[in-house]
Amino acid sequence: MADPSSYRPSPGQIPDSPGVYKFRDEHRRVIYVGKAKNLRQRVANYFQDLAGLHPRTRTMVTTAASVEWTVVSTEVEALQLEYTWIKEFDPRFNVKYRDDKSYPYLAVTLNEEFPRVQVMRGAKKKGVRYFGPYGHAWAIRETVDLMLRVFPVRTCSAGVFKNAARTGRPCLLGYIDKCSAPCVARVTPEEHRELAEDFCDFMAGRTGTYIRRLEKDMTQAAEEMEYERAARLRDDAEALKRAMEKSAVVLADATDADLIAVAEDELEAALQIFHVRGGRVRGQRGWVTDKVEAVDTAGLVEHALQQLYGEERGDAVPKEVLVPALPEDADAVSQWLAERRGSQVSLRIPQRGDKKDLMATVQRNAQQALGLHKTKRASDLTTRSRALEEITEALGLDAVPLRIECYDISHLQGDDVVASMVVFEDGLARKSEYRRFQIKGFEGQDDVRSMHEVIGRRFRRYLQDKERTGEWEQTPGAASGAPAATGPVPAPALPPASPADDEPRDEPREDDGRPKRFAYPPQLVVVDGGQPQVAAARRALDELGINDIAVCGLAKRLEEVWLPDDDDPVVLPRSSEGLYLLQRVRDEAHRFALAYQRAKRAKRIRSSPLDDVAGLGETRKQALVKHFGSVKKLRQATIDEICEVPGIGRRTAESVAAALASTAPAAPAVNTATGEIMEDDDGGAS
Repeated sequence: MADPSSYRPSPGQIPDSPGVYKFRDEHRRVIYVGKAKNLRQRVANYFQDLAGLHPRTRTMVTTAASVEWTVVSTEVEALQLEYTWIKEFDPRFNVKYRDDKSYPYLAVTLNEEFPRVQVMRGAKKKGVRYFGPYGHAWAIRETVDLMLRVFPVRTCSAGVFKNAARTGRPCLLGYIDKCSAPCVARVTPEEHRELAEDFCDFMAGRTGTYIRRLEKDMTQAAEEMEYERAARLRDDAEALKRAMEKSAVVLADATDADLIAVAEDELEAALQIFHVRGGRVRGQRGWVTDKVEAVDTAGLVEHALQQLYGEERGDAVPKEVLVPALPEDADAVSQWLAERRGSQVSLRIPQRGDKKDLMATVQRNAQQALGLHKTKRASDLTTRSRALEEITEALGLDAVPLRIECYDISHLQGDDVVASMVVFEDGLARKSEYRRFQIKGFEGQDDVRSMHEVIGRRFRRYLQDKERTGEWEQTPGAASGAPAATGPVPAPALPPASPADDEPRDEPREDDGRPKRFAYPPQLVVVDGGQPQVAAARRALDELGINDIAVCGLAKRLEEVWLPDDDDPVVLPRSSEGLYLLQRVRDEAHRFALAYQRAKRAKRIRSSPLDDVAGLGETRKQALVKHFGSVKKLRQATIDEICEVPGIGRRTAESVAAALASTAPAAPAVNTATGEIMEDDDGGAS
């Protein structure tokens, strides 16, 4: 636990301007980001008597090791910079909302020549118009099916579209008039884009214009005795009305607004957001968060607004945002929202009428969501806490291992030897910090030596990073340039980077506070294996002078836990939650390593001698193999014969011939049932 007075800046150093500040821990990791109208007043509040601080604030300042700030011109700039840094650094003491599920959106890909209507999940893409989110994907498909009568926009995938264009025949939707069939040029790209934009306008709430237009055309067709056309227009208008009826009118004045409600207790908070467009609820979503910082309802609302609109522009930001409490600096937040929308945005608390009644409905949804979340999480949180406590007790650790790293080696009969590193924090997988390694220090199969190499590489990077940031201090008698360990044993000079350290995935990153780095040490290293693998891991750490990280191994056969220098394993009860957690960590490392090994093997099998020919692209490689029938026959061809292939000049033909001559053909395959040598034509090598 750090003493805040050890890094407290003097009052004269801190400007009294608007700005954003960052607290970093001893590993230079950004753990908290905040903004202030007056940096001097705000930052000074963190360095008062610890007894007077909120418990969460006290935990943050005692975890931190330094504080820094950036001055900005306005409070709006501070709001934007705070959002940017929270997104970039993922600080552990900032409130971060997470969706309780992956919501589907109705998306229109306006960034394509022929826009497509489809269901999308996940991160939003540039140039795509989104509507929703919806509770269920089937609700989107039902709505789209009704609207395709009036707006026959393309819904097919790229593969189906290309195949239809190649054959000159549209898909079924084209035949039943639910697609304008741009794939076979029934409409021009401009006409199809106009249909897509009309579809977007209708979904955005501008519904009355289209229905009135259809009804007018229907009346005119009936007067002209074009009864079939009038009937078709009548059915189109009914289809649009049915699509509208799927979302009831909740605000009579055709308002475009987002309503945000918060339900909270001392530890957690749940948010519900209703997206109202044209007076109808067009989408709903829910967020939950741990209250890891001292924050009230207004602060929760401000964080929600940042996360909800931080990446949005234009109509995605509504004219009105209704909230249960206004942020501390409501004017700056309103101005920030207006800049993102491009016009005025009203941020307010509803006081009466339909909007207040709808806010009460959103609030009830938030309360129910919080209750459901706590019911689901209670047993899970209790189980994880018990598992970590059991591991701490069984292994005799000084502290609970909040960060566990597990390593596994994978290969196929000594080929494509790789390793994986998976990370669990607080008993949950942290997939963004997984890493993978290629074993390059030696050839062949040796799991113990591979484990020693991987552990050495991972923690060498950790020490080099600490040395680079100046966190390791020289000790008397240490070799020049050698960092000293924090424990009683001084660390030896760091060995130079070996050829095995050139794997792109384990390069250190710049010292910018980003969380996805090798710079954070675990409290416990788990290796997949028994006594030999554990000894190799411990030896690698000892060689680097690291003596404050525990090591254990989990052997598959009897699920025994091995500790360094112990002749007998630690046997946890089969019903132990600690054993279950270690098994999950080990199995996840095995899965991650196996997936990487299979991917490398598949890539090697698909490789061809032609891959090494400079300037020979995929199209010309396929042309060569197609012309000769196989790589084997291509290897037997002369340079003049290779030049006969369209697009292959003499210089390229000479390079191809040289590359094939330098690579020996693969050994012939043998039918294991008959002993017959099977002819190999290299057909799969292309």
